[in-house]
Amino acid sequence: MDIRHIFFKYRSYTPIPLILIALTLAKTTWQSFIGGMVFVLLGEGMRFWGVAYAGSATRTTKRASGNRLVTSGPFGHVRNPLYLGNFLLSFGLMIISWAWMPWMAFLFISLFAIQYGFIVHLEEDYLSQRFGKQYADYRKSVHRWIPRLNPYSGPESTNPNYNKALRSERNTFQAIMAVCGLLLIRWQLL
Repeated sequence: MDIRHIFFKYRSYTPIPLILIALTLAKTTWQSFIGGMVFVLLGEGMRFWGVAYAGSATRTTKRASGNRLVTSGPFGHVRNPLYLGNFLLSFGLMIISWAWMPWMAFLFISLFAIQYGFIVHLEEDYLSQRFGKQYADYRKSVHRWIPRLNPYSGPESTNPNYNKALRSERNTFQAIMAVCGLLLIRWQLL
């Protein structure tokens, strides 16, 4: 199996070792907690907004897929809003823990870049094959990681479904609350 598929399939689980290290070595302060929560909330906000537009196709672990090219909402600003949200969210948790800084930040950014480099390459190959010129035009106008201020105005327009996004993101909300709760408990008790 191609390494890109492995990273794609297990992308929800790969942060767990770093989270466990962060929990074990945490040196949380009020400043790190507040600063980290800003990133966590921005990241989850970005994820939630993206899921409202892309729907449950974002939860697949089998392979890159999609029956339509979503270019509106957050996808009109950046090609990978969910992954950008994952980065901000996870980076925020690292800041909250303030474990082994700045080395933990360097390690996290390096591992994220490697993993999501493979995943994004896999997805871009799929989207190029599936949507051809439509994706090529979108790709020329919207960056992978750096949001543009004015949204892309492509032929597609999707209406967000925030109720489905709430249901879809339920596990993510629970995981965020669990990790933040464990960091708070560790901080206050140790």
